Amino acid sequence: QVNVAGEEPKSGFAVEEIAAATNEIRKLLNLQVKGLMTIAPLVDNPEEVRPVFRKLCELRDSLGLEHLSMGMTDDFEVAIEEGATILRIGRAIFGQRRYS
Repeated sequence: QVNVAGEEPKSGFAVEEIAAATNEIRKLLNLQVKGLMTIAPLVDNPEEVRPVFRKLCELRDSLGLEHLSMGMTDDFEVAIEEGATILRIGRAIFGQRRYS
């Protein structure tokens, strides 16, 4: 997971850390890095997260990886346009969560 937007409450590697981390993980025989994922900031206009998705795509390409996991119910169209190969669209499929 890459914290592309640098949001404080979110975890993940910083953009400037991901290349070194990926290279270290590649040294481990039983692990394979297949792609990157990010969770974009929650915004009213999905177009506002396009730069986040575009940056993750650039990182993926620079590392020679295959997959991009990005995009949720409110922004998956933009994520697809920016190269997502894996989406997380639970609410669009299952509806709103019910908290009790």
